[in-house]
Parts: sequence; structure tokens; C-alpha cells
Amino acid sequence: MRKLLVATKNPDKFREIKHLLKDVDIKLLSLIDFHEMEGAEEDGLTLLENSQKKAEEAFRATGIPSVADDTGLVVEALQGMPGVFSARFAGPDATYVDNRRKLLKLLHGVNDRRAKFVTVVTYVRAENEIFHFIGEVEGFITVEERGNQGFGYDSIFLYPPMGITFAEMSMELKNKLSHRSRAFREFKKFLINEGRIS
Repeated sequence: MRKLLVATKNPDKFREIKHLLKDVDIKLLSLIDFHEMEGAEEDGLTLLENSQKKAEEAFRATGIPSVADDTGLVVEALQGMPGVFSARFAGPDATYVDNRRKLLKLLHGVNDRRAKFVTVVTYVRAENEIFHFIGEVEGFITVEERGNQGFGYDSIFLYPPMGITFAEMSMELKNKLSHRSRAFREFKKFLINEGRIS
């Protein structure tokens, strides 16, 4: 069976991506399967830079076609922050809870709570064959946490068409609507219609 390496050690993210690609005939691996490998340092200034760096480093280290994503939460009232720094918004060792608390504190008393999630997926199947896929979802930051599904900022990101947060959705529903699902849906189409794994 063909292999695809998902360049992440985040089990929550890998589980979500695995679900998104479940009907593609490939064997998915993650960096957890390669104990000696460290994840790439996410020091890029854009989501695309980080996404591409992670995918390229995984491919060069293993020779296995690799895919990576970087996701940012863009908040209007914070001039686009936390953006590329979303995962470490409250510091280098920040937890999901730390990041959410910092964001809610910064938005305390702020009326404009518009935000959007942006995911950039990069697929590297050979040294000079690199492809990008983008997914976005617009919404609002809630005043308090709602729901206990998902991870990251899901419990404070309200999806307007349904009036609930991502954390109030089942994985199946979130994977039909989310930024990551939109980017990976385009990637999946590419694999099925145009691409090849190896």
C-alpha cells in the first residue's frame, strides 16, 4: 500500500487528518512513527512557510511523500493575531487552555469579535514537486468557552451558520465544515484526480 507521512506529532491533529483522508487508499504515518525525528521548528513568518518547511523536512528525512499543515486563528480586533503564532500564543510551552485564556482576556470588553481560521496544507511528493491547498472559515470569538469536543481554539470559535462552536460539534460535523477539512478536501481531490503518492 502507498504511504503518506503526515508531518505532525500532535495526536489530535493526526486523528483529524486521518479521518479526513479515511477513504483514500493510502497508509498514513505520522512523525510519532519516527521516534528519532523531531518536528521542524516553526519559525516561519507565514502559515505557508511553516507548512512547507514541515513537509519538506519530513520528506527529506524519510523519502516518503509528506503532507503538513499550519493553521492560524486570525482575529480582526487584534490586527490578525494570533495568526502564525496561534499554537504558542501564550508562550513556547503554552497549552490549549493557556492560549484560549490569553485570547479571551485580550478581547474582554471588545465588541468586534470577528475571526477566521486559515489552514495551509503543503504536499511534497518529490524534491521539486510541492503543492499548496488553502481552507478558510469565518466566525466569531465567543465571550466564554462552549463545548468539550475538538482542540485548540475550538471551544471559543463560533460558526455563525449553525450558532455553535466547533467544540460543540461532533468530529464528523466539524470535518465537513472546518478550515482544515476544506484544505484537505482540495488535497484529497488532487490525490484522487490528478496526483500520485509515489
